[in-house]
Amino acid sequence: MRIIAVSYLRTFWANTPDAEQSLKAWVDEVKKADWSQPAAIKAQYRSASILKNRRVVFNIKGNEYRLVVSVAYRFQAVYVKFIGTHAEYDRIDAETVEMEI
Repeated sequence: MRIIAVSYLRTFWANTPDAEQSLKAWVDEVKKADWSQPAAIKAQYRSASILKNRRVVFNIKGNEYRLVVSVAYRFQAVYVKFIGTHAEYDRIDAETVEMEI
């Protein structure tokens, strides 16, 4: 899978150092993945939540952080839409959130 907006994750872990290793591990795993449908994600990440609009929520660092992505299965691409604390996640709509630039 190709990850679109890895720079957004890098900025996050630069400002939140305790998330760095968990996010780097997620990036490495996703780059090696070949997801063709939501079931493939669930097989690899049992705690991932599959939402509408091809959105997926991943728990990062033991659910301390939440990562929302949109997956284009046909193009083998993952678009980062949100990364933040659990409390910040609770204030957004994961099905419609977009990155703030």
